[in-house]
Amino acid sequence: MSVTSKLYEGKAKILYTTDVPEILLADFKDDATAFNAQKRGSISNKGAINCSISSKIFQQLEQKGIITHYVDNPKPNQMRVKAVKIFPLEVVVRNIAAGSLCKQTGLGLGTVLKQPLVEFYYKNDELGDPLLTPERLLLLELATQEQVEQIIHLTLRINEFLKDFFRKCSIILVDFKLEFGLDSQQQIVLADEISPDTCRLWDTATNDPKNRVLDKDRFRQDLGNVENAYQEVLERVLKTLETDV
Repeated sequence: MSVTSKLYEGKAKILYTTDVPEILLADFKDDATAFNAQKRGSISNKGAINCSISSKIFQQLEQKGIITHYVDNPKPNQMRVKAVKIFPLEVVVRNIAAGSLCKQTGLGLGTVLKQPLVEFYYKNDELGDPLLTPERLLLLELATQEQVEQIIHLTLRINEFLKDFFRKCSIILVDFKLEFGLDSQQQIVLADEISPDTCRLWDTATNDPKNRVLDKDRFRQDLGNVENAYQEVLERVLKTLETDV
């Protein structure tokens, strides 16, 4: 299988077509962005770390019956994936109050939510990726009512698995972002990545609001040691998988 041309370049990945039409190649970049790309930088080895974490988690989810776009890893920073039509939606799951939820609601950082909060954001940089009400989502025809219900169901299943998995890694899953797409059979498929770029992850070993951060908030907030935090997550993921075997 060989690469034929660049299909798309985003903030964190480059997608290439291959000589197999239903398979794409995702190249994970070391580039880092925050605040809708208003802040830019680079995190050494981020691409390979995120690719590895995402691949391991996708494989675990597949074993739980969650269909993903994952195929395999030809290189440490590359993932072959099934070609899917991505919904222009970011699906955010919140277990603990942080980030924009605190700013927009006044909830204190670290407030544990009584139940997971699932939110939809419109993937549109020009509009600033706005939060959507269910009615606006349907008005814009970004997905059907049935698809929205399926996505919420899948999202909550993924959340339960991830909370338990990261707990075994001595990590608290605060919140995270998912993306979904439709495959050639019109099945809803989990896509994109699951990594410190897309999850808020707190170390259970400390309550210090800065030292506990193991995700991209270290870059957003200029906390330093960003690569070390990402590497720590990878090492814990690998160790947990070895222990579970």
